[in-house]
Amino acid sequence: MYVIMGGTGHAGSATADCLLARGESVTIVTRSAARADEWRGKGAGIAEADVEDVASLRAALRLGRRAFLLNPPADTSTDTDAVERRTVANILAALDGSRLEKVVAESTGGAQPGERIGDLNVLWELEQGLRGGPIPAAINRAAYYMSNWDGQLDAIRSTGELSTLFPADLALPMVAPRDLGEAAAARLLSPLDDTGVRYVEGPRLYSSNDVAEAFSKALGQPVKVKVTPRDQWKQAFLGLGFSETAADSYARMTAVSIDGGFDLSDDPLRGTTTLDDYISDLVARQDD
Repeated sequence: MYVIMGGTGHAGSATADCLLARGESVTIVTRSAARADEWRGKGAGIAEADVEDVASLRAALRLGRRAFLLNPPADTSTDTDAVERRTVANILAALDGSRLEKVVAESTGGAQPGERIGDLNVLWELEQGLRGGPIPAAINRAAYYMSNWDGQLDAIRSTGELSTLFPADLALPMVAPRDLGEAAAARLLSPLDDTGVRYVEGPRLYSSNDVAEAFSKALGQPVKVKVTPRDQWKQAFLGLGFSETAADSYARMTAVSIDGGFDLSDDPLRGTTTLDDYISDLVARQDD
């Protein structure tokens, strides 16, 4: 049995789908069993647990031999760093007594020690906690999800503009959720000695210009890139409803990622989903 955290999100659901397609038994961890009816229809089990409740999470993890771990993103109207550091600590505490033989954790490219640089330091703490624990741990790092562009589809349709904080021609490692799922499922199924950090990327690096071109092809209309200057990043996050602390962390995380080159790997696990295919599918799903 494989226990999957984040089964209602992008990476977790893709991991669960990949395992079910291979005929494996899967249990989805969710705060609300009522929201998981789709998974019951696919043949998965449901475990109701809250990452803020260590005992309930530990009980859910004890239902399987191996588990996919994902620290849930905090509500951006809160102090996201404080919330996510607490939930990382809760996940690590729940592993104690879980009896799991192996875990696979979703992390991020560029994970590093620090303060208030969002996922970079939060997921570094998750990685460090797993490295120091007794359970063999495989860690998958992905720098940028292609699904991060999903929320702009309606705006791009209406304005013909794609907003980005990145330099328009900056190529970075993007990956589709289904490829993250394939990579996580493969490492959940692999031997116990398959541990440590691996990077997961798409077929090649992509820039914001490439994203705009992919939307242009899929929508059949011109799409141009609108770059937000660095000195306006924090204000841009505040305009999206982020708290003051969250806006500051996300702006700092973006700066560190760009300035650090997105932590590229010489030997990543490569997915097969191209950016064009991902955006084309996204547009087709909305049009259905």
